[in-house]
Amino acid sequence: MDRTIKFGTDGWRGIIAEDFTFDNVRICAQGVAGYLKETGAAAGGTVIGYDNRFASEDFAAAAAEVLSGNGIRVYLFSRSAPTPVISYAAVAKKASGAIAITASHNPPAWNGFKYKTGDGASAPTEVATRIEENIARVVAAGHIERAHLSAGLKSGLVERIDIAPLYLEHLKRLVEIPSLKKARLKVAIDPMYGSAIGYLRSLLDGGSLELIEINNHRNPVFPGMKQPEPIAGNLGALSAVVKEQRLDAGLATDGDADRFGGMDEHGLALTTLQSFALLCLYFLEVRQERGVLVKTLTQTSMVDRLGEMFGVPVRETKVGFKYIAPIMMAENALLGGEESGGYGYRGNIPERDGVLSSLYFLDLMVRTGKNPSQLVSYLHGRTGPHHFNRHDLDFPEEKRQEIVRKVTNSQPQALAGVRVVKTDALDGFRFVLEDGSWLLVRFSGTEPLLRIYAEAGSPGQVESLLEQGRKMAGL
Repeated sequence: MDRTIKFGTDGWRGIIAEDFTFDNVRICAQGVAGYLKETGAAAGGTVIGYDNRFASEDFAAAAAEVLSGNGIRVYLFSRSAPTPVISYAAVAKKASGAIAITASHNPPAWNGFKYKTGDGASAPTEVATRIEENIARVVAAGHIERAHLSAGLKSGLVERIDIAPLYLEHLKRLVEIPSLKKARLKVAIDPMYGSAIGYLRSLLDGGSLELIEINNHRNPVFPGMKQPEPIAGNLGALSAVVKEQRLDAGLATDGDADRFGGMDEHGLALTTLQSFALLCLYFLEVRQERGVLVKTLTQTSMVDRLGEMFGVPVRETKVGFKYIAPIMMAENALLGGEESGGYGYRGNIPERDGVLSSLYFLDLMVRTGKNPSQLVSYLHGRTGPHHFNRHDLDFPEEKRQEIVRKVTNSQPQALAGVRVVKTDALDGFRFVLEDGSWLLVRFSGTEPLLRIYAEAGSPGQVESLLEQGRKMAGL
């Protein structure tokens, strides 16, 4: 039994067959069962869903056998589904929580175990910690309660569900779908072989809007991409389609569809910072709505500028939607977003939703009559130019503490020729410059990577900052 199961930024993830095994998934499920019992929440039952990765449906069945073996009612998805749909199912079924078998955007060899609370939000730190403590006790005791899936289905303790129709009806209450279907636009959509396949088409087909869906079959190898993350390096096929067919835009969702990536009419991917700032502008200026904006410290400073312009507060958190969601719920925030491309909205569950983000971005184009490159130009006209990039660096695990020590001891007075005016260690090591540019060095919470982020007024300054961050870390 693996003694190193830890919930990172969003759940536990591991290499399939190496540490993400059926035994360890059952251990995690028993940890959840123990948490539900000790908090008196077991009676509400648990939703279990899964993505399109290798054997995800089998891992989900293994988790269902453990929950039902503990006498807990299970609502088991009958087919793969986006994580936001699984989260929505927890609310629709009035369940105590949900388990999603997914590694989201990670490379093909990975899978993962996410836990969502009854309101559909990512498990906050205190919940994840209690589940981890239960997992440790399960490992120590070496005992798991388990009932065969067929027995659970026969008794009714396990119920197969398909929440997609309810979820799609929910989205229709948030977005004016008929006006999108009437739009005379040609758009490519890329679900990246993931669990959002068919969702946008089912909503938008049947009008003058032309949709071309690529990578729309299950393939756990995710060919043509390093990992199913909707960023420029993984969207070559989408870019080719947009350019070859002279389309108006491209829309992409990651492997479990809780992240969104936009592409302009020239086949150039928007950065996740541009996408989120545009969605903030959409709600504030186009829809004329007001409310708190929530962002992680890796998100764009354009949001702070928009907050000033429209007179709304901006809250900043550590990386991870589990930090954003509580603020969104407590303050009825308008929207929240992370640099990873995960954005959540008022009126929806407090969870990232790539399908809904795609619809909102398309609605922004329709309402303004602007294509994506024009929207970015308009945004920069309001906020000033902002450019961004991120480098993900592999490193030997034995060098982790050495990297931390080097970055901690580095106290630069200036970076890329601009004076450093603020440093903090809220989540990693961040350096804010006099001109508003910033550099962040932090370890990933989901993969063995060192991430270096930078936002500045020009692409050249961004690359200079990233290189200095790499040198700080000694990589």
